[in-house]
Amino acid sequence: MELYSYSKCGTCRKAIRFLEDRKINFELIDITKITPPKRVLKAAIKAKGMKKLFNTSGGQYKKLKLKDKLETMTKSQILDLLSSDGMLIKRPIAVDKNKITVGYNIEEYQKVW
Repeated sequence: MELYSYSKCGTCRKAIRFLEDRKINFELIDITKITPPKRVLKAAIKAKGMKKLFNTSGGQYKKLKLKDKLETMTKSQILDLLSSDGMLIKRPIAVDKNKITVGYNIEEYQKVW
């Protein structure tokens, strides 16, 4: 399993603690240095939808005024944008060969992981 996260993100720390407490092996990837590949982003979009993949409370999202722009962007443009800046992506993203979760919801983590 890969866990794309940000060390200063409290939600990410909760997800890490959840996985560690259950002895689930994972590779921790700093989303600010290595953004998820487009195949992971596509799977996340399929699972959660395009808008749910954005970190809408983040400074970069607000700075770029994406709330107003997303409606007119193509899926390809959105994938390019997300893959260019990990701070735009809702985190953490936990992914293995068969499953993916976006964000941290304890009920979802208990069910999926």
